Amino acid sequence: MTMRPYRSILFVPGHRPGWAEKAAASGADAVVLDLEDSVPEGEKAAARAVVAASVARLRAADATIGIGVRVNPLATGLAGADLEEVVVPGLDFVFPPKVASVEDVVRFDALLDHFERRNGVAGLELFVPAETVAAIQHCAAIAVGPRVGAMVGPTAEHADVTRAVGFEWTPGGEETLYLRSRILLACRGAGIHPVTGLWERLDDLDGLRDFATRGRRLGFRGMIAIHPRHVPVINEVFTPSAEQVAFHSGLVEAYEKAVADGAGAVRYAGVHVDRAHYETALEWLALHGGAR
Repeated sequence: MTMRPYRSILFVPGHRPGWAEKAAASGADAVVLDLEDSVPEGEKAAARAVVAASVARLRAADATIGIGVRVNPLATGLAGADLEEVVVPGLDFVFPPKVASVEDVVRFDALLDHFERRNGVAGLELFVPAETVAAIQHCAAIAVGPRVGAMVGPTAEHADVTRAVGFEWTPGGEETLYLRSRILLACRGAGIHPVTGLWERLDDLDGLRDFATRGRRLGFRGMIAIHPRHVPVINEVFTPSAEQVAFHSGLVEAYEKAVADGAGAVRYAGVHVDRAHYETALEWLALHGGAR
């Protein structure tokens, strides 16, 4: 699968009518309507219809925004009923929680095969979080599983992965660097979208910016958000500057001219440039819209 490179993926409770529109208004590249942790047990069944209606409204209002749904885990017995109602036209991806192995991915793939045909939907992808120890251990196999278009590197202050691994969270993220790096390499090896997450401190935008920047430097290309205020910061961090675009475009042009003149390398902006640099610049430009 080739998921769009969403910079910001904003989660909202699925059972709250109108919250989806507020999330979309934040400027998030993708909105995930949650049926799992943010929905009380007694409201989960009714929330499905609310989510399905929200998907339709969001898609009618915006043809380009990414729309996903986080369903309940397979082990709860609720995932099938969730998918039966929320796999509707306009949906782009499903966020399957508590995945432990590629076998879980295959189970979700089979369910989606059924409900896509039944409900007139096609091409749904899986946006897989690594929030269990097993998922981290099996991340390379999960990343190449059917429909998997993105994975999330595990980091959070108080969420499932914190409890599962037992680390003590710090703003710098050193305790999850190895865990996130494993997911990043699995994503790069599989050619899928690598996403980092999660900054839980709602009012600490400077800390958010620092964490997002660290993630981008590591190789991640987007980030999970849980508050609309975080979206502009995340989008800014994961959007290249005009100077970066100009540098990579100029590098490509300089190398192509050198090759046309019979040279295999060239000096550009004080940097030695050969084919490896050229191919890296081409990939960078393709990732960021091919600006040339």
